[in-house]
Amino acid sequence: MDRIKEKLTGLRTEADNAIARAEESEAKNKKLEQELLAKEQEITSLAHRLSLADGEIEKAETKIAELKGQVTNSEGAGSTNESLTRKVALLEEELDASEKNLKETVEKLRQVDIKAEQLERQVQHLEQERDQVEKKYENERDKYKQVKSELDELVSSMEGL
Repeated sequence: MDRIKEKLTGLRTEADNAIARAEESEAKNKKLEQELLAKEQEITSLAHRLSLADGEIEKAETKIAELKGQVTNSEGAGSTNESLTRKVALLEEELDASEKNLKETVEKLRQVDIKAEQLERQVQHLEQERDQVEKKYENERDKYKQVKSELDELVSSMEGL
């Protein structure tokens, strides 16, 4: 009788532990899903910034081409040529800065993609772990029901004596 009670207590403890692990896994899973959502939003934001930077680069290249054309056409105007040359130099600097910004944005986007993939793998792993814990919990609950029914039968048979 004492062994059955000990076994029953042990099964209850195991079931409680399994429930706690399942809840902990679900909490981790939820946290990772939230992190994944935040990273996806960051990816979207970076992609938008990237498209804006591409647009700025195209505008700058167009301005440079126009200014170079104007410089070629106005060789006789020395002061205009100097100012246009300065403008071209400034635009080229802006282009360089935009290209640098573009490279940094692309690198950040790559890093966010890698992090998102890692988080997705963690989510999958935790979901598998949760499924295993749930299966174990179901098995333990079935064992608990079986032991309880055996105990109830034993108690009823002992009462019959």
